[in-house]
Amino acid sequence: MSTVDLTPERRSRAYWVLADCWNIVRRGLTHYQRQPVNIAWQLGFPILSVLLYGYVFGSAMSVPGGGDYRSFLMPGMFVMTMAFSFVNTATIVVYDATKGVIDRFRSMPMSASAVVSGRGVTDLLVACAELSILMGTAVIIGWRPEGGILGVATAVALLLWLRFALIWIGVWLGLMVPNPEAAGGLFAVAFPLTMISSIFVAPQLMPSWLGAIAAWNPISSTAAATRELFGTPVGSGDSWVEQHAVLMAVVWPLALTVIFLPLAVRRFQSLSR
Repeated sequence: MSTVDLTPERRSRAYWVLADCWNIVRRGLTHYQRQPVNIAWQLGFPILSVLLYGYVFGSAMSVPGGGDYRSFLMPGMFVMTMAFSFVNTATIVVYDATKGVIDRFRSMPMSASAVVSGRGVTDLLVACAELSILMGTAVIIGWRPEGGILGVATAVALLLWLRFALIWIGVWLGLMVPNPEAAGGLFAVAFPLTMISSIFVAPQLMPSWLGAIAAWNPISSTAAATRELFGTPVGSGDSWVEQHAVLMAVVWPLALTVIFLPLAVRRFQSLSR
């Protein structure tokens, strides 16, 4: 009986793409394992924001339609953690680029898509850890989801779906900016992107023109959808996008992925050796 030839030369291209992707993932996780302070830093700002907005300003905040503001706030904090992380992705990518790591990858017989997707898978796994820690912190301070197991699982999936889409923006920006210092300046973009949304305040409590911008912010759709699925106060308005938050929480990240994933791969392929 003849045996199947499983020598490296005979293995499929798909196998090597997956193998290359796993090597990038393993490298990224090893860095986090050796420097856990990076995850602690990424979680520090959302946790401080929970304490600041929930306990310092919480008594002065209101939710349209009624409800506890801290319960309204927590899903927004989860969304903000997912949204801000694209800056960390960009910083890591540009650091690798300036240190010659990406040039080394390009000099090897590695798939360009595997290098980019490996970074994405690593960040998605880190996002799972961040979300678990943040949700555990929320439960400790008294937050309780009441949407049932299916609702909670769907909300978590939408949070990770948003993070997955923003990863590719981070990779693309990381390959575009010249140095890590410039990547740090991306917080100037991320901060208004999260503030002009429904993370902290319902859009109908803002001036009408600003509320319209906040309502159509992709982050607002995920925030409203997760509030609905977690069974917490939603505070949604009457606009179409707010009334179809779950649908738009799927559509917005899909559109971002379709645009920025090819851009990230193409940018990586176009880098000079």
